[in-house]
Amino acid sequence: MTDEPAVSPHLRRAQALERQRQAESRQAAVMVRKFAEDARAAGIEPVRFTARPYGGGARYRTAVEGWYLKRDQTVGVGTDGQFYVLSVAPTLKARVTGAHLEPAEPPLELGKGGRDGESMPMQVALDKRLAGGNDWAR
Repeated sequence: MTDEPAVSPHLRRAQALERQRQAESRQAAVMVRKFAEDARAAGIEPVRFTARPYGGGARYRTAVEGWYLKRDQTVGVGTDGQFYVLSVAPTLKARVTGAHLEPAEPPLELGKGGRDGESMPMQVALDKRLAGGNDWAR
C-alpha cells in the first residue's frame, strides 16, 4: 500500500488532455519552424506584424516580422520560426509605442473551437500560405 493520495478520474483525464495538447504543440512547432525556413528560401517577403487589441479596434505596431497565416491577420509565423497570436491587451503604452508579442504554443488545428468553416489543420494553412508566395495578401 502506498502513501500517495488517490488521483481523481477527472484529474487524470485533465492531465492526459494536457499531455496530448503539449505533444500536438511540439508537432506543430516543427511544422512552423520548417515553414519559416521554406518561406525564406522561396523569397517570400516577411512583413512587420500588427496586433489587434482584445475586443477589436485599431491595430498596434509590433517589433516582430513574419508571415500572416490567416487573411484576418490574427495569427502568424515570425522570421524566428515561432508562432504568434496577434491579439494583445489594450493599453495606452501599446497604442503609443507598439505592442510586445510573445511566441505562443502552436496548435495542430488553427481556429479549433471557433465558428464552422474557420478551422484548418496547421499544415494546410502553412502550405496555402507558402503556395501564395508574395501575392498571397492580394
